[in-house]
Amino acid sequence: MATPSRAVLEQHHAWVAGDNAWQREARLRQARWREGQGLDAGLHRGVPLGSRLTEADGLPPRMANYLTPTIRTVVQRALAEKQRGALFKEDRLWCDLLSSQPLCFNLFGELAADLKLAAQVFEVWWPRRVDVVESIAFEWSPGRGDMKYTGNKSAFDVFVTYRGPRGRGFVGIEVKYHEDLRGSAVRNDSRYRELTRAHGLVAECAMAELETLPLQQLWFDHLLALQMLAVDDWWQEGMFVVLFPEGNRHCSDAVARYRGLVGRQDTVDVLTLESAIGGLGQATDADWLRALSDRYLGEAGAVAGG
Repeated sequence: MATPSRAVLEQHHAWVAGDNAWQREARLRQARWREGQGLDAGLHRGVPLGSRLTEADGLPPRMANYLTPTIRTVVQRALAEKQRGALFKEDRLWCDLLSSQPLCFNLFGELAADLKLAAQVFEVWWPRRVDVVESIAFEWSPGRGDMKYTGNKSAFDVFVTYRGPRGRGFVGIEVKYHEDLRGSAVRNDSRYRELTRAHGLVAECAMAELETLPLQQLWFDHLLALQMLAVDDWWQEGMFVVLFPEGNRHCSDAVARYRGLVGRQDTVDVLTLESAIGGLGQATDADWLRALSDRYLGEAGAVAGG
């Protein structure tokens, strides 16, 4: 999709002056998806915004932000069983079509309800790594604020545990859709540098780059995965994965820059949304997969197995 014009965006209530090119494309895609579902635009500061649902459509029991009844059940269970301190932002969960939190559930919710299918999908994404998927959790941390780990509030958007040829392992996934890894940096703590040195993650001269945006969140999540491998003796392997659409150049550039700086490449990986959905299509031809592709990838999102 070419970067849409202001006139087209305004036609779909999707013009936001501060959006970058990818965000404009993604916002318009979600607005058009909503229109195709026959849903009204929700309000933002009293004005219709095409990438939002009304509360009547977004809140339970309707939950129109989610593609299937199974996914809606997974969302409600995740909220009921959430960890203390888990940052589920319910306004985004219910009414924000652009947020990465609904994407997490729309992409992984059916897999969380069918772990046999999940194992088949992971075999496509990471061959010869996963035999059995044990669990899929959302907004998960081994211990927020626990000095055994990073001592901060870092958590994985999606956390998968599995058993494979090398034993018990995990995949901690950070999911982005329209987000650009910017926002506000967290105050630096000497502990992060100490952990980075202990894990041999980066040369000392490059340490300062990790402390600034847009790399800081990637650094914190990667450190969390490395600490889990170091201090928990039940993990034989594990990795941190960043998942985002190919069109989100802010994310792809930041991830490429991060991976160019750090070592321990066996513990960090990238999965694009396009590759994720294509891999799903090699494991299932279920209707929800077509709905997922249509919503997030549009016409360009041909499903490999569909």
